[in-house]
Amino acid sequence: MTDLKKIIAISGSTRASSTNLNLIKAIANLTTDRFDITIFEGLTELPHFNPDLDNAQPPEQITNFRNTLRKFDGILICTPEYAMGVPGTLKNAIDWTVSSMEFSRKPTALITASSVGQKGHSSLMETLKIIEAMITNETQLLIPFAKTKINSDCVITDDKTRIEIIQLLDSFHKIVSDK
Repeated sequence: MTDLKKIIAISGSTRASSTNLNLIKAIANLTTDRFDITIFEGLTELPHFNPDLDNAQPPEQITNFRNTLRKFDGILICTPEYAMGVPGTLKNAIDWTVSSMEFSRKPTALITASSVGQKGHSSLMETLKIIEAMITNETQLLIPFAKTKINSDCVITDDKTRIEIIQLLDSFHKIVSDK
C-alpha cells in the first residue's frame, strides 16, 4: 500500500453544498490512491482577525486552526470569487496564519471555481506568495463557469476541466511527496 499524503482541504464558500465543496469531494474521490483528504469545516467559527489578539495566547479557535494546518502534508484550497475578490471568511482564516507561518513552505494547491474568478484568484495567489506558500503555476487553476462543470453529485462533468484538475493533482502530489 502506498503512503497516502495527508491533505487539509478548505472551501472558500460557506454554503452547505457549494460547488467548491462538491469539487473538493470530487477531488477526494479521484485521489484515494494518493491523498487522505480532510475537509476543514470550521471556517465560519474563526473570529475576525485582530492583531491585538494575535499574540502568545490567541483565541482557542485560532490555536486549533493553526495546529490543524501543521498536521497535514499539504493544503488544498477550492474557492469561489465573491464581489471580484477573495471570500471574506477565507481571507480572514489566512490572515490568522501570517504571523505564525503555517503556510510558509507548505505545499499548497489553489483552485478558484467560480463564475469568472480571475480577480479573486489573482488576489489570493498574491497573498499565498507573500506568506511563502509552496505553490507553483502547475498547482493553481482557475475554473470559470464552475457550476456547469461540477455537479451536485460531486462529479466533474467537463472533460477538459477533469484533465486540468488531474494535471494539477499530479503536480501537487509530486510537490507534497518531495517535501
